Parts: sequence; C-alpha cells; structure tokens
Amino acid sequence: MSSITLRFLAEPSTVNFGGNVHGGTVMKWIDEAGYACASSWAKRYCVTVYVGGIRFHRPIRIGDLVEVEARIAYTGTSSMNIAVEVRSGDIKTGQLHTTTECLIVFVSVDASGKPVPVDPWQPLTPADVALAARAKAQLDASRATAH
Repeated sequence: MSSITLRFLAEPSTVNFGGNVHGGTVMKWIDEAGYACASSWAKRYCVTVYVGGIRFHRPIRIGDLVEVEARIAYTGTSSMNIAVEVRSGDIKTGQLHTTTECLIVFVSVDASGKPVPVDPWQPLTPADVALAARAKAQLDASRATAH
C-alpha cells in the first residue's frame, strides 16, 4: 500500500497551554501514519531515520476531525521517503484545512536491525512525479548541510 490515511477526533487530553493540540502530539500522529505506510509497503518492521521540513500552518482545535495522510514519495534501496500531510476541521461541515506537513524517511530492517531492500515505488501521475522530485530535493539539501 503506497498511502494510508488515519482519521480521528482531536481529544481534550492532547491540549497544550494555548488550548490547541500540542505540536508534539501532532508529530506523534505523523510518525504513526508514516510507520503504517512504510511498514505496509515494506511488509516488515521499519524504523524512522529522518524527519525534516516539518511545517505547522495552523492549530488543531479540540474536537476537530483530523486526517493524517502518509504516502510514499520516493524509495531508495532500503528506505522509503514518506510525505505526510495533516488536515483538520469541523466535522459538521467536513471542511478540512492543511495544518501540518513534513517528510519522513523510514528504513526497512530485519530482526537484527540490519537494512533490508524494499520494492521500488514508481510515480505514475504528474503529481507523484512532482512529489518525488520535492522529496529527493529536500533530502539532498539536508545531506548537503549535514557535512
């Protein structure tokens, strides 16, 4: 499966001092959706090795419907680059807005933690091609600044 969407209501237990969902909670949701997408693609356990470009656009309010969509953007030998978009809004209207987005890289590993190859993902639509190019450019940029 090259994408997955988690849907749920933002609960009061996730509130921060400002009265909105805590950013750390949103990051947890992002990691969970990314893991579900990566492990379903790899058909095995995967580990998070990179989270980058996280951007918080707007707050999530308690009681909002939340969608966390994770989709394969690019694959390497054993890695999967997952683009994650979080949307939220009033469940009564069904109108959702992008609240957060980022890129996560997962690596497929065996029982001893060694990387295991994954099937390559091929972008089929122009939107997929553009997403793959953005993911690769972001990773290349992060590697360039790491040295």
